[in-house]
Amino acid sequence: MLKIDINKQLHGSNGKMDLDINLEIKQGEFLALAGESGSGKTTLLRILAGLEKAKGDIIFDKTIWQNNNSTLAPQKRAIGFVFQDYALFENMNVEQNLLFVNKDKKLAKHLLEITQLTNLTKRSPSTLSGGQKQRVSLCRAMMNKPKLLLMDEPLSALDPKMRLKLQEEILILHKEFNTTTIMVSHDPNEIKNLADRVILLEHGTIIKDTSPQNLYSQPQTNAKFSFEAKVVELSQVNNQNIITLSIDTQLINILVTDNQMQNIIIGQTLSIDTSNLMPLSIKG
Repeated sequence: MLKIDINKQLHGSNGKMDLDINLEIKQGEFLALAGESGSGKTTLLRILAGLEKAKGDIIFDKTIWQNNNSTLAPQKRAIGFVFQDYALFENMNVEQNLLFVNKDKKLAKHLLEITQLTNLTKRSPSTLSGGQKQRVSLCRAMMNKPKLLLMDEPLSALDPKMRLKLQEEILILHKEFNTTTIMVSHDPNEIKNLADRVILLEHGTIIKDTSPQNLYSQPQTNAKFSFEAKVVELSQVNNQNIITLSIDTQLINILVTDNQMQNIIIGQTLSIDTSNLMPLSIKG
């Protein structure tokens, strides 16, 4: 059980705000953190990892990670952290990146087999694709068999097919190691595919604590969940129709029906409502 009761003053997108979190997460649960940029998601991960300070208590499996009197050092917390930008050691090959964390070659081999990286063990990160780098980052995070895995938008820079493949591998590792996992994501489909539970943050406060199915199938709060986006790619993975949308500088994927897929072409602008994750109207 992870118990979080913390407060930290932040400078969000709309000025000063309090990150005020009171939350309990069960052992083995996969929890997603959602919400607009600047709502405090990444800061919460960093506080859990011990990389930022906050007021209050964090207790994991009866071990005090933080209270008002003391703070447990990051290296003494049983965590793995997967960053959006991979954070690999460029002067080490794939295998060395893993063994730097833990000299257990048997575990490293097992993780590389699960993520289909066995043939790349001697390659340097600079020669890998984005998907391969994120796989290495995921394996490295698992080398200490963490009780808590933190992931900050780990798949946001990857193409649709690679995102789906890595989702499968993340779930395999999550279940095999019985890890409690907390993932920041802006992708509703990613959250629905991976998470047991989703926490929606707004201005540092929890406004929804529910299942992904409930969050993305029911009418929302007054938070902004409607947007327009341009279609940049059409694909099909595992008999599912996927359209890749460009929103400002970000890409997201959504599932569509066969009938809807027939009416969509690259370059169109779609009006999207995340309450049903389907195009509401097509412009142009």
